Amino acid sequence: MVDVIIIIICIIAAINVGFDCVKLLPEDIIDQVSNFGALRVVIAGFASIIGLGIGVVVQTTYRRLEAQIRNTPIEIILTRAIGLVIGLLVANLMLAPTFLLPIPKEFGFVKPMIAILGSVMFSYLGVGLADTHGRVFLRLINPNSLETMLLAEGTLQPTSTKILDTSSIIDGRIEELLKTGFIEGQILIPKFVLQELQQLADGSNDQKRVRGRRGLDILNTMQDSFPDRIVINNADYEEINTVDAKLVRLAQEINGTLITNDYNLSKVANLQKVLILNVNDLAKAIRPIYLPGDSLELKILKEGKEPQQGIGYLNDGTMVVVDEGNTYVGGEIKVIVTSALQTSAGRMIFAKPFSENYSKALK
Repeated sequence: MVDVIIIIICIIAAINVGFDCVKLLPEDIIDQVSNFGALRVVIAGFASIIGLGIGVVVQTTYRRLEAQIRNTPIEIILTRAIGLVIGLLVANLMLAPTFLLPIPKEFGFVKPMIAILGSVMFSYLGVGLADTHGRVFLRLINPNSLETMLLAEGTLQPTSTKILDTSSIIDGRIEELLKTGFIEGQILIPKFVLQELQQLADGSNDQKRVRGRRGLDILNTMQDSFPDRIVINNADYEEINTVDAKLVRLAQEINGTLITNDYNLSKVANLQKVLILNVNDLAKAIRPIYLPGDSLELKILKEGKEPQQGIGYLNDGTMVVVDEGNTYVGGEIKVIVTSALQTSAGRMIFAKPFSENYSKALK
């Protein structure tokens, strides 16, 4: 309905402009026209075609603007509106003295031109500052927001919004991190990530289908547990083909932090100055450190490659090679750590069955 109204208004406006242009013609030319009514019909026809073209352009621009506004987070719209108003107020205050300057009549157009240019310049500056510092301004208005925190110096700083990618959702550990409270701020789920999860859940590949359904189930659980923090964002970028590129673009626009398990996405995002929280890196960082002489309970699962070796695993997947542990396969024993080795594939711990004498020797 709005599209039709826009086109009709443009056609009527074009016809009126055409008739007004005819009135500007010299009277002697108008007197020479034998059938003035026919001329008006021809002018109305041409003006209708031009008005139709302008209407289509205006209607298309309106639809694009409407879609962009719908996909823009409300906090960005609010801060830009405030920045625009402040910019116009500053422009009026700064440009008011220029209207008191004595300017000759032939240069009377200078004052309106200065006013227009100044208003446009300060409005653009206000919107630009709102995009850069608007989120901090909103946090100052609402200091009790979930996205704020007080630093030791006493200054109020915003906690960035966390954006989840598909891999971190399917992994599931993000839910446990939220429960512990180590992750602060708003948790954003982009719509295109939901679509990717749905495609995986509806796919023909059994493994991908299971992963997709697991991700959707985890999201539902998270939304039930943290309804005030989990937000579905409708932003999308049709000109961008890959989900990873869309995630980086969204993080740049809202100054958010991207949570992922994807190694390649982490590298690409780091190159584009996007903050990354990699759950795998976190898991590695908080692994318990076992030093020579430390003891632990371990279940021997299989024999090792070398004679008399037994192999077991810690809860985080770290492999433990137990010398003289082949006779304990299938059982759980107490072992003492002799050394640890960090490899490209991960960490490996070497140990021996526990004995008091050997433990004292290591310590």
